[in-house]
Amino acid sequence: MTSAQSILDALVRHADTTGFGAHGLHVLTGADDVAEHRWAPDVREEIHSLAKGVAVLATGIAADNGLVDVDEPVAHALPDIAFGAGTDAVTLRHLLTMTSGVDMPWSETELTDWPDLAVEFLGRPSRGRVFQYANASTYTAMRVLETRTGDVGAFVARRLFEPLGIEDVVWQRCANGYVAGGEGLALRTEEVARLGRLIRDRGAFGGRRIVGARWCDAMHADWVRRTDTDPGYDRYAMAGWGGPGRLWRLHGAYGQMLLFDGDTVVTVTADDHSGADAFAGIVAAELERQRPTATRA
Repeated sequence: MTSAQSILDALVRHADTTGFGAHGLHVLTGADDVAEHRWAPDVREEIHSLAKGVAVLATGIAADNGLVDVDEPVAHALPDIAFGAGTDAVTLRHLLTMTSGVDMPWSETELTDWPDLAVEFLGRPSRGRVFQYANASTYTAMRVLETRTGDVGAFVARRLFEPLGIEDVVWQRCANGYVAGGEGLALRTEEVARLGRLIRDRGAFGGRRIVGARWCDAMHADWVRRTDTDPGYDRYAMAGWGGPGRLWRLHGAYGQMLLFDGDTVVTVTADDHSGADAFAGIVAAELERQRPTATRA
């Protein structure tokens, strides 16, 4: 079986050769074979859209406990909002898979561009079940979750981060006090890797069930297919992107990535937005190269 160290050594060489601006790499393979490397101090850094995976896990925990139904129209939870045409039929599942059909281009200041981002988002018309990637979609999903769990930041700290041994995490909030949802979390590389282990092991961590397996599976199943886009961005599920190759991944801006291939998880933290896709391809190629011949598809 390929060792975590051999995978790590190869990826470190690739990063150094290509100049990819990695800050940290963590490789987990098999039951508990781990290897790590750092180029920068091991401090908590913004994980960007990896937070969307946290939002899915939080929703899954709530659903497991009967607090929320992901297929119920969000209008039931937010009855005072003036919904746009067709938007009253949007569900949590649509928000988390980016299929609300609501157009809301990203803005660096979107949390302060309107008095209430969720009201603005849901007040726009829906084009039906079409893919429309938007941080506002995840933000709105967390607003819905808040109506059933209380403060989402506190819920996530208690029900997700605490069982993972991750303490004192601060989630960025809007001016109205709600968590940012699709971004705004800072974690160390190894803390991100704990999320990767949880997802790989289908919701279990340290012998404890934290979230139902179906929510981890939903991150790379029932793909929303896209056309006329770059490979690696043509399939989306609940927070997960399909590819490159046989991989699937959670992918945040500037190279924050969790890349999954069978029982192997590669965690990347970086500051290199333009080089991230190429490095994801390198990870896929290296894992294929090191895969035992008997297990190759």
